[in-house]
Amino acid sequence: MKSSVIVFPGSNCDRDIAVALEKLQFKNKMVWHKDSELPKSDLIVIPGGFSYGDYLRSGAIAAKSKILNEVIKAANKGCLILGVCNGFQILIETGLIKGALLRNKNLKFINKDVYLKVNNTNQFCKNYKNGQIIKLNIAHNEGNYFTDKNHLMEIKENNLIAFQYCDEKGLVNDETNPNGSLNNIAGILNSKKNILGMMPHPERMIDKIISNEDGLNIFSSILN
Repeated sequence: MKSSVIVFPGSNCDRDIAVALEKLQFKNKMVWHKDSELPKSDLIVIPGGFSYGDYLRSGAIAAKSKILNEVIKAANKGCLILGVCNGFQILIETGLIKGALLRNKNLKFINKDVYLKVNNTNQFCKNYKNGQIIKLNIAHNEGNYFTDKNHLMEIKENNLIAFQYCDEKGLVNDETNPNGSLNNIAGILNSKKNILGMMPHPERMIDKIISNEDGLNIFSSILN
């Protein structure tokens, strides 16, 4: 399976994503944001980091990069797209995923491991069990997901919420919400379910020696 990782000035999780993909034997290529051609890809990943130093607004400048025109075309043709943290912010800015990512509720940068509930077994999550509790890392300043009432109803009815923040027992409430995200949303799919945007970092949880392997099933699900 062929994958491409888009790299921006300020990306700092691009190599981590590449390691995760290559561990599962994806044929991966790193693509610079100024490139105008995208390699043939089954999966495109927009990694975490601080593209353009989060100047203006997180992901706002990166969303106007040349290569994003090709990413949008590929997405509209059904290519799988994964946006992690800053990548999620960029997906929002391009309009590939609806909603907004606001400042965290405490107005502070958060970097810690959190529990997540897997809400469905879509093609990004088929190797998890529905309702499974996993632990991933978050590291963001603007991860507070918000959308309007109509869209919230739409994503609930169509089972588009991929992950929710919870505790180790799976409880989803204000106390288990690290950033104020609406409905504890940690990851969301587009209406066609070929695009996943998520704030937690699965690429940081692929090895028992340094963390855990809870993030590995996202990449293995895509591969399968």
